Amino acid sequence: MENVLDILLDENNTDHIILMDDDGRKLTFEQIAVIPYKEKIYCILYPVGKIPGVAADRAVVFYIDEDDGAPCLTAEKDDATVCDIFEQYYDLIEKDIEEIIRRG
Repeated sequence: MENVLDILLDENNTDHIILMDDDGRKLTFEQIAVIPYKEKIYCILYPVGKIPGVAADRAVVFYIDEDDGAPCLTAEKDDATVCDIFEQYYDLIEKDIEEIIRRG
């Protein structure tokens, strides 16, 4: 079984990311982006279906953490860091659009 880091970094992976919450419920996400930032690897995941405490139109920022030596995802709780991660994501999108326009 692949670990979460292998799944996130696999450019060919289109499967949903399945995580367990603290109550043991399976939560399903679509991967939006992986963002290296300040010596951590973050990811933006979009919930597939309703997740308690998350607005229906909101993505969630996680960072790669460790649990008993194995990679796992932990939700980022610092609002400033979450904003920084989304800013990095928007910059990547802008660069992609500029490249598409340049190539014509």
